[in-house]
Amino acid sequence: MKKLSVIFGVSAVLLSDIMCAVVAYNYCDLVWGGRYAGYSAPPGTAFLYAVPYLVGITACAVLAIIFRKRALK
Repeated sequence: MKKLSVIFGVSAVLLSDIMCAVVAYNYCDLVWGGRYAGYSAPPGTAFLYAVPYLVGITACAVLAIIFRKRALK
């Protein structure tokens, strides 16, 4: 169970790093598009891409905590 706890903990950290990269890229793209390409969406809509990542990060963190508690018993 301790291995599963570590795996889910590492997965949560990796998902958070990937989330930051995806949101930052899309935010920059929307800022550039709004200025030069005539995009109508505001740059803040890039934060909607974070929602599925936040669900995954939360699930991984909860599973890591559950498996950590089971490993300690």
